[in-house]
Amino acid sequence: MKILALLNRDGGSLKTTDLGQLTTLMQDEFRMHGHELTVDDRSGDEIVAAIGKAAARDDLDVLLVGGGDGTVSAAATALANGRIALGILPAGTMNLFARTLQIPLALDQAVAALASGVITSVDIASVNGTPFVHQYAVGLHARMVRMRKRISYASRLGKMMATTRAVFMALRRFPVVELELEIDGVMQRIASPAIAISNNLYGDGHIPYADDPKGGELGIYICIDRDLRSVLKVAVDIMLGTWRQNRSLKVTSANEVRIFYRGRHYRNRAVRDGELVDIEPEMIVTLTPKGLNVLAPSDATYLR
Repeated sequence: MKILALLNRDGGSLKTTDLGQLTTLMQDEFRMHGHELTVDDRSGDEIVAAIGKAAARDDLDVLLVGGGDGTVSAAATALANGRIALGILPAGTMNLFARTLQIPLALDQAVAALASGVITSVDIASVNGTPFVHQYAVGLHARMVRMRKRISYASRLGKMMATTRAVFMALRRFPVVELELEIDGVMQRIASPAIAISNNLYGDGHIPYADDPKGGELGIYICIDRDLRSVLKVAVDIMLGTWRQNRSLKVTSANEVRIFYRGRHYRNRAVRDGELVDIEPEMIVTLTPKGLNVLAPSDATYLR
């Protein structure tokens, strides 16, 4: 296979990684498995343009990106419904889609797993035509991200601490969002502190990511209580993977969700794959089964 690796040198753990040593490791490992690999590192403000340029090439089999969830999401958006497969070198804080694909989180182990990996097709979701690989959310999550952007941090640990602080800041005065949801054709009105839709249903017993990237369904999570204790318990249970037992969280699955918003505030009121985006009066969330080619470890259980 012909592979281009784009490393975001400002992304997550790559900021403190010896990129020369990592490049040598990658070239040796992929060459050993008969692949042609080119490695290019870019700054954070260059990476999206470089991804777009690579996605337009007709001579690549795999675009391997190294960085956090934002870099991965940008690459998935560029490659969705196309021929080139997405490879992920996990270097972010959470690495949620890499976890779904069962890619090891240690860089050296990830390199080895991907060099001996195989190309397969997995599901990808979209909101108003813009793809996402993990989650689209409104309400508390968006407020938390807005709070976190006010806090300075310079490392992965710093970002984790900033996120924890932002959660408590957001909970001081959490929003209640009024929406109309049409789930597989059935309309309902809701007023909730937090609504999220995931690309496949979250798994149990771990932080929120899907266990099966080929599950073929959207996961919908609606917090139905508004008191602080219940909302905090929902947040904790989602992070621990014990959300199925939480009576304050309504969970369902669907093929399509339409969201109608009539509020006053639109700017930065939603989160797509961890990045703030504007909410729109009408949002259509869909899932495309096997709409994204990925480079997966050959021992991944969803290949069976």
